[in-house]
Amino acid sequence: MAAFLLWLILLVVCWPLALLALILYPLVWLLLLPFRLLGFAVEGIFGLAKGLFLLPARLLGR
Repeated sequence: MAAFLLWLILLVVCWPLALLALILYPLVWLLLLPFRLLGFAVEGIFGLAKGLFLLPARLLGR
């Protein structure tokens, strides 16, 4: 909702820039999508490594 209100203010103040932002937003989102997917994969690998390293401590702690 806040993004929509900011877009409306931008539309009133500078409508060409607002329309450019409206057109470019999906393109930027598509360009950044592979980096987001890579981030999920790296986070999963780090979680797996953390689990493997902490497994002996968990087994000895119980």
